[in-house]
Amino acid sequence: MGTRRHGTALVRAIHEAALAEVAEHGYAGTTYDGVAARAGTSKPVLYRRWPTKAQMILDALMSAHPGPPAPRDTGSLPGDLKAFLRDMQTSLESCGRQTMLSLLAEVDPVAGSAVRDLLFARGAEILQPMVERARRRGELGDADLPARVVTLPLDLVRHEITLVGTLSDNTLDTIVNQITLPLYTGHSHALPTAQAT
Repeated sequence: MGTRRHGTALVRAIHEAALAEVAEHGYAGTTYDGVAARAGTSKPVLYRRWPTKAQMILDALMSAHPGPPAPRDTGSLPGDLKAFLRDMQTSLESCGRQTMLSLLAEVDPVAGSAVRDLLFARGAEILQPMVERARRRGELGDADLPARVVTLPLDLVRHEITLVGTLSDNTLDTIVNQITLPLYTGHSHALPTAQAT
């Protein structure tokens, strides 16, 4: 008889089972029964932690694909952004576009809000060193950048990969040069509302 697993060992086994089920049967064909059987646990254990299949698969994906590495220092903000967004593209593609589309179709508003908040917080945290480097180079001003502003290029790339399935050089240039750089620059040089004339 096998040893009963708890805590991180059990969660890791469930994550591995969930991803294996998706790989074998696709998202639509993945069930709580299949994941529980493969992980050697019970459906009630899964339901207690993940009330929906979408939450369970999303958690497994985020565990297996924690995201791209921290932005590299290429010597310029445009270079840093483009290098990081290409790394992000690779990370997103490794999750599987069809799985992401199926998952998004089933995420309920509560789970969607939690995922959105996590992506904002994590994205802003990852990109903050890149923003600070740009400030030291004189490429950006000293005003704070809101999290939604900082993470906008990530949202745009995620949208492109999810809907189109690829990220062309032209689209990447547009996201960086025509959208992100003007937005970052404008916000970083903005006066606080109380001081604005």
